[in-house]
Amino acid sequence: MRSAQQILAEAEVIAVVGASRDPRKPSHTVPLQMLHFGWRIIPVNPFVDEVFGIKTVPTLADLPEAVDLVDIFRPAADALEIVRQAVVIKAPAVWLQSGIVSAEARRIATAAGIDYIEDRCLAVERAAGQLSKLR
Repeated sequence: MRSAQQILAEAEVIAVVGASRDPRKPSHTVPLQMLHFGWRIIPVNPFVDEVFGIKTVPTLADLPEAVDLVDIFRPAADALEIVRQAVVIKAPAVWLQSGIVSAEARRIATAAGIDYIEDRCLAVERAAGQLSKLR
């Protein structure tokens, strides 16, 4: 299993499940920071048409392309189904944001050979590793 730093260093495209238009929420500020540092973000949110000026998709099954990482900004109770969807689309890694933990989601991801991170923030890990996709 890759470390959080390895996953971010190797990822180019991140699907953000629960991306928000509300600039006061981490589900807005964290993916926006990743955008600013050069990652491509695909917001996954069935309730809005776009986030960050990017068209959203309602579910992982609706992604227009393969992604390197599924980042989850949903409660732990929802994470299990999202991880199941990540397995179906063959995502190489899933990441549950700070405060989100699910032993069952971990079991499913691990059994499918998917790298799994939980209770950690993408933006904090990006900053700690001084990672950027900008050239």
